[in-house]
Amino acid sequence: MTESTNPDLSFDLRSDHLAGYLRADAIRTDTLVQLVAGWADPDTRDEVLDALDQLAAVVQGIPREGELDAAIEEVEGVASMDTARIEIDGWTARRLFTELQVVALKLNRFNPLGSRPSIPGQQDRRWTA
Repeated sequence: MTESTNPDLSFDLRSDHLAGYLRADAIRTDTLVQLVAGWADPDTRDEVLDALDQLAAVVQGIPREGELDAAIEEVEGVASMDTARIEIDGWTARRLFTELQVVALKLNRFNPLGSRPSIPGQQDRRWTA
């Protein structure tokens, strides 16, 4: 496991070194603050509550394809939530890059990037989105 100078925004390895984690606490905080702001606004409160009730029903059941995404988008829309992203500066980018390199090297130790790709999205030695 790597030790980050900023654990709230960091990359780390799972203890078995078979997967990694991206921790981005600010996204969760921003999401909750935006949701509560929409809920606290008397003009949108009922719409937000209805969308949350609909999302709860989807989560408690067995969602059909696309149903969960649609319910989440409805909550985001009625609560006027922004895109879940974090702005970073050059120093943070460098730190995250270094942490991600450590994680990637451990995860790919038995499949070096020079060998035949087995990662979804990587074909013919080219990365695709």
